[in-house]
Parts: sequence; structure tokens; C-alpha cells
Amino acid sequence: MKPDRILALLKDVKRGTLSPRDAMDRLGWMPFEDLGFARLDTHRSMRKLAPEVVFCQGKTVDQSLAILTRLVQRHGRALATRAPQELKERLAAAGQRVDYDPASRTLVVGDPSRAAGGLVGVLCAGTGDIPVAEEAARTAGFMGVRVERSYDVGVAGLHRLVAARGIMSRADAIVVAAGMEGALPSVVGGLVGVPVIAVPTSVGYGASFRGLAALLAMINSCAPGIAVVNIDNGFGAGYVAAMIAARSGGRRGRRK
Repeated sequence: MKPDRILALLKDVKRGTLSPRDAMDRLGWMPFEDLGFARLDTHRSMRKLAPEVVFCQGKTVDQSLAILTRLVQRHGRALATRAPQELKERLAAAGQRVDYDPASRTLVVGDPSRAAGGLVGVLCAGTGDIPVAEEAARTAGFMGVRVERSYDVGVAGLHRLVAARGIMSRADAIVVAAGMEGALPSVVGGLVGVPVIAVPTSVGYGASFRGLAALLAMINSCAPGIAVVNIDNGFGAGYVAAMIAARSGGRRGRRK
């Protein structure tokens, strides 16, 4: 529950339009709400830029549907990752406004995100990395920051990265997704003066070990200012980048 809703609740008690007992009932679900199979962190939007995000992998469609429906009731919007197509169809049939991206398997329900300021740039090395990059981009967008993308700019054709120089100069934080040998974040990290969130992807031939080679390359980068998230974790990269960008409030962009 947001601070303004708590204040409104207290004002209702003061005016006599809400009994203290009813107020206690409403406040009772504030820290978390127990659905039996899940405990929703209903305070998260007070600490973070967005409500709790639902990771659908491993959950049944019914479980994800119940969690998302309740989050929308409480916060007006919700984000799900690794979401199946069936979940989108069930939500739409229930009358929810749904924005579903089948490539990244991300699903946004309810109201559009609120503007938090700041800009996140999202780059990826190859077209095969786009699903992970899009998970990052859509996560950052859900959190309210502006997002600019430039895809297929990997080191196999390094001149293509020149086309992304505008994004790199404006962004407050940059997400870089790459598979194979995972070299692109090191190159970007050597060119920019903002944090780079590197995402190793599982794209690659056998010796890439499903992203492990890219992960190790990124962790061992000699370029300063690079942080690395887990393999294929576009959500984690987009979340961190959005927090950085929102804190900056777009100051870097205004200096240009």
C-alpha cells in the first residue's frame, strides 16, 4: 500500500467514514497477503519503483493468474516474466488489459507504467539475443524509465556499434546482452562513462556451455564499470539499470 493510500485510510477513520476495526482489517494485509500458495509482498512498491514481479516458470497458469489478478487489484498493474501464452489469453478473457511479448515472454497487466525519469539503453550482440534484451527493456519500461534499443551490434561486425553511439551517450545506464564469447559488454564498457549491466545469454555452440563461457568472459572483463547478472537474466539487468537511471533522473540526458 502506498503512503498516500495509508494517509487516506487514516483520514477516513478521523472523519468517521471508516471504523477503526475496518481500518485494521485493511492494514492487516499490508506487509504481505497470504494466498495459500504464495505470499504477496504488498509493501514492495513502497521500497522499489514497482510492485512485486511474478516469475511464472514453475507455477501453474492458475497460480500465476491468481497472483497477477490480486496485484492488479492492489497496485493497478503487474509484470510477469517467463509467462506462457495461455496466461495472456486467460487474463484477456477475464477483461484485463494485457500487453504480451511472445519473444521475451513478458506480460504487463493493467495501467501503463509511471514516469520515473532517466534513460536505459539496451544493446544486444546478435538477433538471437533479442529475447533476453527485450526482457530487460520491458522490465525497465515497466519500472517507469525511458528505454532506447539497438540490436545486432556485436563484435563480429564492430562497425555496427557506431549506430548505437547516440544511445550510449544519452543513457544513464546500459544493458548489454551477448552470447557466444560474450565480448560486447567489455567493448561498450570501455566506451561509456555510465554503469553497464552485462547479461550473458545461452546463445552459442557447444563450447559456449549454454552461456557459461559468456558469463566467465564478462566477469573477467578488464573494462571498468561493468556488473554482471545471471545467464539469460534480462529481468535482473533491466531492474538494476532502471533503478540507476531513476536515481539519476535523466541528469545525463539534460547535460547533452
